[in-house]
Amino acid sequence: MKFASRLDNVETSAIRELFKLLGKPGIISFAGGFPDSAMFDVEGLREASQKALAEEPGGALQYGATEGYEPLRTQLAAFERSKGVTDIEPQNLIVTTGSQQALDLLGKTMISPGDKVIVEGPTFLATIQCFRLYGADLVSAPIDANGVQVDKLEQLIAEHRPKFVYLIPTFGNPSGALLSLERRKKILELAVKYQVLVVEDDPYGDLYFGEAPPPSMLALSKDVPGSREWIAHCGSMSKVLSPGLRVGWLIAQPELLAKSTMCKQFSDAHTSTFAQATAAQYLKSGRMPATLDNVRKKYAERADAMAQALTRELGDAIEFTAPKGGLFFWARLTGAGGKVKDASEFAKRAIEQGVAFVPGAPFYANNPDNSSFRLSFATADVGKIIEGSKRLGAAI
Repeated sequence: MKFASRLDNVETSAIRELFKLLGKPGIISFAGGFPDSAMFDVEGLREASQKALAEEPGGALQYGATEGYEPLRTQLAAFERSKGVTDIEPQNLIVTTGSQQALDLLGKTMISPGDKVIVEGPTFLATIQCFRLYGADLVSAPIDANGVQVDKLEQLIAEHRPKFVYLIPTFGNPSGALLSLERRKKILELAVKYQVLVVEDDPYGDLYFGEAPPPSMLALSKDVPGSREWIAHCGSMSKVLSPGLRVGWLIAQPELLAKSTMCKQFSDAHTSTFAQATAAQYLKSGRMPATLDNVRKKYAERADAMAQALTRELGDAIEFTAPKGGLFFWARLTGAGGKVKDASEFAKRAIEQGVAFVPGAPFYANNPDNSSFRLSFATADVGKIIEGSKRLGAAI
């Protein structure tokens, strides 16, 4: 069978492949990027779904507008206003089937074969795969604990004149990095200076520990003249409410939204109206703040436990910066004391000890750091984090 040539440069997700190895009894997994299902507000979602069926069954069960279920668009606009996006209205966003679809729509509408696209190094693996599927030539911009290095980013923009720049500024996947306020404003200025679209992917911004992160670049765009039209913002309910709802959204300037809506018509006609109606009722109920408080507290506890356990069990064999939110630790093997320095080799040893994580190389579009790896604390309780870290210490 002859498949489309666009598949030639795309591989199966390394993370999905890793899951095939996790059937071993008793294994502790730090590999996934899932939220903890024990934290889902099942009762709140049950009530929301019942209200959706009781109050507007036709809207919940019938075909709907490609742009999204209007009551949900209204609630999402209000949700963004609560986070500082003061000028957002329902018509400024479309509902997508998870934020993953928003990224796919941006790939469809923006990328022609051979176009340059700048991404962080490292970045979300599925984004690398998605953009390459549409023929993008990906360029990596280096990051540190404060997010993408803006001076290097400007050099790359000036050199490559990309179709767009893709960033996860708040608790990135896999890096956990938090882009500083100063850098956010500078990136908005770069967007205006070079007339380049900046895609802000923000699935983790509500999962902060303690102090809230800086406002999104979308919210800050009101302070940088001309920058709003150069920002596309992707949001998601998956990490804060339920990934099973598959509810995300895309905020962008009108022409880009119109093109994205057209492409969505060809793809799935619209996101599940029942899921949208349920999400709308949930947001309307006022339960979201309490839900967020709960998940922030639990994830903060687990992140702190992992930071202490990794330091205790692996010592100077690894380097990491403890995240201030999100779901991930990003670490590097130092090779100190003759310990293993290749993360793929370390992953094999870790599986033998009964613990799993994801090597870092697949998260790089180019020039991978083979000593890097990602750990997720989201689905392991404190006891498993402590035991899993001991097993990592035995594997090092």
